[in-house]
Amino acid sequence: MTLDVESARLLEQLAESGLKPFHLMNPYEAREVMASLRPEAVGPTMHSVEEVQLDGARLRVLKPSASVRGAILYLHGGGWVMGGLDDFDHFARQLAHRTDCTVVLVDYRLAPEFPFPTALDDVERAAQWLVVHREQLAGSANGTLIVAGDSAGGNLAAVFAQRAAQRGQLHWALQVLIYPATQADLDGPGYLDPQRQLLLTREDMRWFWDHYLPNANERQQVSASPLAAKDLRGVPPAVVLTAEFDVLRDEGQAYADRLVQAGITVLERCFSGQMHGFVTMPFLSASTEALDWLSDQIEPWLQTV
Repeated sequence: MTLDVESARLLEQLAESGLKPFHLMNPYEAREVMASLRPEAVGPTMHSVEEVQLDGARLRVLKPSASVRGAILYLHGGGWVMGGLDDFDHFARQLAHRTDCTVVLVDYRLAPEFPFPTALDDVERAAQWLVVHREQLAGSANGTLIVAGDSAGGNLAAVFAQRAAQRGQLHWALQVLIYPATQADLDGPGYLDPQRQLLLTREDMRWFWDHYLPNANERQQVSASPLAAKDLRGVPPAVVLTAEFDVLRDEGQAYADRLVQAGITVLERCFSGQMHGFVTMPFLSASTEALDWLSDQIEPWLQTV
């Protein structure tokens, strides 16, 4: 297929505006660009919205109704360098509304000010907080708990799911990985494919990794590259979404394949004609299709109210 018409138009508009590639920006400029792409609409009204300050991380707790069917710990994308609560609020509200789950949006600390493994440490604290408040946030003391994330957040979600399994924490029912970064090898065919050098390029990913984990020799550890894990048995079932014109597509697919080989239930889909980032851009109609699909895959794991 060719790139989706709406996505191609967006890229043209960004190019006409003089937008530089991420790898030619500094982190502050990149964060401003992400903020500029926030949707104007607020998103679905929530039953309650609460902000919680932990040691390091902040949380935004979006509860769509009085009687929810589970809770989702959501880890946003942005290459570990960009992104925050307001950038992903609209998407988190949509996810909460469609699944009738409380979404706990994690504002983990960003690189390069806080490099690896700070973001993972913040995710661990957020997960512990969610488990402590499980009855209130997930609908019952045994309410469904899901960890989810996109891009760099998908990386953090996959690593966290592995760690939880190693600790025997079986209360995490599902991991939802949206075009996750799963390894740091930038020389594969997906990274070298000219058709995939769009909103996210090979050089952008190099820039993100250089900020997140400057020592390239340390990037193959499992806590940075979850695809490097030798044993994936026992991790939660997975929903894996990838995009056809994405430099991360191959590693997302490779991780899904590894999970299947380990005997893990995997529900996966590659969205044809789409580029990296499309899921959280509500002004692209494919975002709605992706949310519909994600909600349908999550549905079987939720409790009946």
